[in-house]
Amino acid sequence: MTNQACAVILAGGEGKRMRSDKPKVLSEVLFRPMLHWVIEAVRSAGIKEICVVTGYKREDVEDYLATIPFAVETVFQSERLGTGHAVMTALPFLEKHRQEQVVILNGDAPFVDAEALKTVLQTSQDRVCTVVSAVVEQPFGYGRIVRETDNCSLSAIVEEKEADDAVRQIHEINSGVYCFAVDALINALGRLTKSPKTGEYYLTDTIGIFKADGQPVAVFQAANADSVLGANDAKQLQELNEIARQRVLNRLLQEGVIIPCSDGILVGTEVTIGRGTVLLPSTVLRGQTTIGAHCEIGPGVLLEDIVIPDNTCVRR
Repeated sequence: MTNQACAVILAGGEGKRMRSDKPKVLSEVLFRPMLHWVIEAVRSAGIKEICVVTGYKREDVEDYLATIPFAVETVFQSERLGTGHAVMTALPFLEKHRQEQVVILNGDAPFVDAEALKTVLQTSQDRVCTVVSAVVEQPFGYGRIVRETDNCSLSAIVEEKEADDAVRQIHEINSGVYCFAVDALINALGRLTKSPKTGEYYLTDTIGIFKADGQPVAVFQAANADSVLGANDAKQLQELNEIARQRVLNRLLQEGVIIPCSDGILVGTEVTIGRGTVLLPSTVLRGQTTIGAHCEIGPGVLLEDIVIPDNTCVRR
């Protein structure tokens, strides 16, 4: 198997509980669509060939993708018939990447870890499938990872509604990120059948197909539990924003930026700030903003796509 890899990002969901007019994957975390975060992680992992599976308000997603400075393929899932069906719509893309690996992931999980993706790709070159997992404190609602007795390979992914009491005690969950050998995946997709309960095709059913063929499925446990987090409603989206906000502020503190009180401070991921600069409460910095060293910004200031030279004081 070669080291080449591609990615399929599932981005067709409506996200009804968001109560938003935009597709779920375009909901923003720190001023950037969740889909942007996922694409950035994929590219940071060294994957350049990307296919986005669209669905609800496909035009909005396509319009957004047209704004990024590199090409991304799209396919349209006209009917939402499960994750397996979503990947089936990307078969023409997969056919072009036979003999490679493919990472499949969700477009609404913005904290997927690029370094974890790199490791999975490196360690999965001779495997038909690796499932990325994470250990979380509250596993309710997630598919549980049940391992074989060797504790390395996967026995099953058991959904919450089908789990017994013993399985519900498992805190290792399916992240929704998979690495497949493309040829093996194409073969398995052709053998998927609809769920008799829902009429949908599930990507997780490929696990049973591989195991029936005597091909073990590996599990890679991500170190960062945040990598599995997504948002199904506005409250969860707010929680993602707070995690991202704190990450940026912690990085800035390590770089020598002074933040006496972080109340109301929002700093986008593309903003750069020089050491010794003081950020005061209710300061919002976004876009391609660059702030020099030893400045004082705030309180109550909004700056966007602007350059502030060293030793400058900016107040409301």
